This record gives sequence, C-alpha cells and structure tokens, in this order.
Amino acid sequence: MRDNIPLSGVRLWADLMEIATIGGTAKGGCNRQTLTDLDGEGRALFQRWGEQLGLTLSVDRIGNMVFTRPGRDPSRKPIAIGSHLDTQPTGGKFDGILGVLAGLELMRALHEAGAETEAPLVLINWTNEEGARFSPPMMGSGAAMGIFSEDEVLAKQDADGAVFGDELRRIGWQGSADPAVLQGLGAYFELHIEQGKQLEDEGLDLGVIVRADAQSWYEVTIEGAESHGGSVMAGRQDAMMGAAPLIAAIEEIALSAIAPDGERGRGTVGQLSVYPSSRNIAPGRVWFSVDTRHGDPERLAWMGAQIRHRAAEIAAARGLHITVGDFWHSPMTPFAPDLAEHLRQAARRRGYRFKDMPTAIGHDAVYMARRVPAVMLFCPCHGGVSHNEAESITPAWATAGLEVLADAVLAAANAPG
Repeated sequence: MRDNIPLSGVRLWADLMEIATIGGTAKGGCNRQTLTDLDGEGRALFQRWGEQLGLTLSVDRIGNMVFTRPGRDPSRKPIAIGSHLDTQPTGGKFDGILGVLAGLELMRALHEAGAETEAPLVLINWTNEEGARFSPPMMGSGAAMGIFSEDEVLAKQDADGAVFGDELRRIGWQGSADPAVLQGLGAYFELHIEQGKQLEDEGLDLGVIVRADAQSWYEVTIEGAESHGGSVMAGRQDAMMGAAPLIAAIEEIALSAIAPDGERGRGTVGQLSVYPSSRNIAPGRVWFSVDTRHGDPERLAWMGAQIRHRAAEIAAARGLHITVGDFWHSPMTPFAPDLAEHLRQAARRRGYRFKDMPTAIGHDAVYMARRVPAVMLFCPCHGGVSHNEAESITPAWATAGLEVLADAVLAAANAPG
C-alpha cells in the first residue's frame, strides 16, 4: 500500500504556509496562542481541511480536536497521529503544526488513493501544548491521559485572569466528548522539528526518539524589605540582590550536573516579577520560574537539591526569606521500541540518514506514552532555533518526516491483528 499512496511534500508545505498566515507576524513567525480568536481561526481551517476528506470530527471537553478515518476492522484499536496548532507569542511556522499537517497529508493521500487500513486512523490537534498562555504545558494530552483533572485544567487562569474554560467556550471549541477515550488508542506517532541542532550539524535527515528526558520546574520567591534607592546599602534586605546570584547559579548547577555518559543538565529562568517595581526602590520581593531538565533522573534530583542549598546560603547571608516551591515534574519516559523500529525501517527503506536520540523537550507524546504505546520522529531545524519567529526548516526535511511518518503509521495500522 505504501508505494501507491500519493503523498505530497509540496502540498504539505503549501498547507504549512497557509496556516502560518493566521497569526502571522511581521518577522515571519506566528503568534497563535491557545484559546485566542486566532487559535479559533486555525482550528476552523483545520476542521475544513479534514472534513473535505470525509473525516469525522469529535471535540472533547478540553477542546482536543480528534479526526477519525475508519478501518476495515472496527474492532482494532485506532492508530493515532498528533501534535498541536497553538504557538508561542513569538513562535515559528513549524513547531507542532508540522506534525498535525503531516498527519492530514497522509489522510489526504489515502483519500485520493481510495485506500483502506486495517485499523482506524486518528488525527489529533491537542489543546494548549505550549503552555504559553495557560501553564503548565500539554494540558490537552495531560487531561486525556488522566495526568490532570478536567476541572483543574478548565479552572486555569492566564496572566490577565482569563479562565481556560471560559475562553474555550468563548471561541466555540468546547465539545462534549470524553477526553479519556483516547487512552484506548493502539499507538501514537508524533512528528516534530528537533528544536536543537544535532541533526543539522551531523548532516542527518531524521531522528528517531527513544525517550523523553526528565524535567522538574520550580517557582522561587525571595522576600526582603523595600529600601529607598538613596539609602546606604549596608544592612539592606534587597530581594533583587538575592535573586541575582541565585539566578546565575542555575546555569552553574546545570552545567555541573554531569551524567556518566557526559550529558549535562539544562537550567532556565524564563519568568521574573519584581515588587514594587519602582526605579528608585530596592525590591522587597522577587519571584521567578526555574526549568530544569536531564536525561539522568538522579542528576536532575541533584540539581533541585543544589538549587535549594544555594538558596538557603544566600538567604542566610543577606537576611532574606527564600522559598523554592515545586511546580511541575515529568519523569524520564521511554518510547515504544516496536514503534521506533517501524520508523527506523521506514527511514532505511526511503534511504534517509537517521539516528536514535532522546528529547529534552516536553511534547504531547510524553504524556501519551504513560498510557498508550507512543513514539516521536524529529526532522532538523536550522540552527536549532525554535520558539522564535526565525524558526525554519527546508521542504526536503518536511517531506522526509512526512514519508517516514506515513510509512510507519501504515505499518502499525496494517500489522497482523
């Protein structure tokens, strides 16, 4: 069947460019944050494309969009493809969107060929993968897999106080389906850009993802006392001067977390707020986020312990009160070996250069893997630049991902029952 399916990388690229106009930015990126009017427009276009192929759309209570294409054997568990259409505020054209539209192109090619699969096929657009507007990320897949409760997700608020559930209803994308039914899928495949530069640097076409590294996120609050900027500095309880060395220590700790295989940790401070935020007042309170990641769970735990230790030292030295609170944790997650082998075989058959590799970045496939056999496939992106309007890939890379994804999905869908 695979040789008779008219997959088109040209069509996939055209779809990518068309949806990029919804929320397109002056610098060539996309700002289509979850549950905004622009997200609603992107969803409507995706719905129109899917329904043109005779796919049946179901929308669940979290807003996940699920297209279904019947198989010859309705008793078999569906084989799913998925990713997300939402972007960061300064996002690119390919992060997430590539995986959704590659799945759509497979459905289109099957429709044109009049071909059937043994198992049903499912194509998913997950709600709020990015976590840019409502945090934490990957809420749609997390709710579907039972990691978050529906009530918890629907009650989340953005920085302006808008409520997730209210916004979902406002843009018209809250359905009635139970997201938990997706725990009954037979397999899940996700194509994504690498968001790193290993593949490009090594001249490879694709990466078969064998695991997701562990992540721990924290929230740090430093409390001191406000002081006039003209007062003497001796004896100040300046929260910013406590925050500065602790923030600098995040990088130091991450680079010192060296696993036996030489891998180092990753540490990021992505958000920071200051009170009272006045030019001539030494702050009395500073809050910031910390994102830590590592392929070795023991090294990741060591990083967290070191951050707390450094915080205690700074607090004692400066007369501050510092709390390091747990915010979110995702354990090291292996992907399904048999699905990874489908991808390897497809890449060899197509003549693409690839390697096995981990991902240190969270994706919906990571939550899926806790309940459903799941795997990911990466294509390169230029310079590893992502979550950035300059994010770019080549049509050839997108086509390689499409072809290998399609072959692996069909192999899984038509495997002996």
